[in-house]
Amino acid sequence: MRSFRDLEIWKEAHALRLKIYKVSSSFPKEEKYNLSSQIRGSSSSVADQIAEAHGRYFYADKSRVLFQARGEAEETRSQLSLSFDLGYISKEDFEHLDNRYNNLCMRINKYISSLKKKKTD
Repeated sequence: MRSFRDLEIWKEAHALRLKIYKVSSSFPKEEKYNLSSQIRGSSSSVADQIAEAHGRYFYADKSRVLFQARGEAEETRSQLSLSFDLGYISKEDFEHLDNRYNNLCMRINKYISSLKKKKTD
């Protein structure tokens, strides 16, 4: 792969980030520096850390950053739960985004496993 933009997991993380920005734009004004900022930050970190991992050379560096990306994805899922419970997002948006983030976490795990396999081959 020539660029992190070629990674399917980055493409998915980026698409999710865009969706998070869209749904969080309708959060109440008082959430601008709280939940809105937090959920945008964690969703952005997922894609950014996948890109960063692509630029790392050693397996240990790549996997460490990818584990962080997975953690940020789980943080985003937690913030989605809060957003839904507060009535800021619809059940449909919550379920759609939560499922996609869950799938992304599994894909990140598979990517880490594939890197480990390449390391040992």
